[in-house]
Amino acid sequence: MNKPVLVVMAAGMGSRYGGLKQIDPVGNHGQLIIDYSIYDALRAGFETVVFVIKHQIADTFKAAIGDRLSNVIEVRYVYQELDDLPAGYRVPEGRVKPWGTCHAVLAARKAVDGPFAVINSDDYYGPEAFRLIYDYLSTHADRPDCYEYAMVGYQLGNTVTEHGHVARGVCREDGEHFLEEVVEHTHIEKDGADARFTEDNGATWGHLPGTAIVSMNLWGFTPSFLAEAQARFPAFLDSALAENPLKGEYFLPSVVSRLIDEKKARVKVLRSGEKWYGVTYREDKPTVVAAIGEKTAAGLYPDNLWKQA
Repeated sequence: MNKPVLVVMAAGMGSRYGGLKQIDPVGNHGQLIIDYSIYDALRAGFETVVFVIKHQIADTFKAAIGDRLSNVIEVRYVYQELDDLPAGYRVPEGRVKPWGTCHAVLAARKAVDGPFAVINSDDYYGPEAFRLIYDYLSTHADRPDCYEYAMVGYQLGNTVTEHGHVARGVCREDGEHFLEEVVEHTHIEKDGADARFTEDNGATWGHLPGTAIVSMNLWGFTPSFLAEAQARFPAFLDSALAENPLKGEYFLPSVVSRLIDEKKARVKVLRSGEKWYGVTYREDKPTVVAAIGEKTAAGLYPDNLWKQA
């Protein structure tokens, strides 16, 4: 079995945040959130990272992130582009929105030749998460009758922002902590220690407990997932182009859920007890900066991350 590699989804331009949030420093010496993720990934055992970016941000991204990190980890680049479609399909006129998280993962299909973990570039997951996913990928190959995947789950209450709404995949698992279903909610707001969601622009609201386990797009897959996602992409396109050609998205959790329903895969839920941090909105940044500062002061990270690595 090849060693697991890390796939980082970094193609988003951060529209709600108001800029390219992947290159906005949060550490004392200009460190970005992705620096801390790569630092944690290295400690867990990862030796290769594949960045999924867009061609139009490539020079900026490489100068701010990739060139520097190439000194400590093998860096590969792949590009998520709207026209990366199966033969016979074209980008609908007026479409500018990316095709979604599963399409981003598919962009890495030629750069991955073994088990791989997937993360967002602008999320802080914590060192425990990388240890859990690396150890699982290193010890679990596909069975003859079932794919063996994993995800790191967080408590919903530890992942919502004070400054707006978020999208989360709410998970249901069986007694052995295998995933049964992921329900994607695109508008979740903090509600005290819990949260609430709406599917009709706020006309009605549903309740979600703060203890609910959610996916933060930290997944672990074998190469079989890439083959399945590629094979299922045309069916998604047929539906999206007919029903929502400008905004339909190929969500990674939706593909996982279908594989589970078909009993082709099982997904172990690896629970992290750590708090997730992210910068969905610009107002979130001070919270992230403070959290990184506290973790650095406690000795979890060196102050000048790579100088002392």
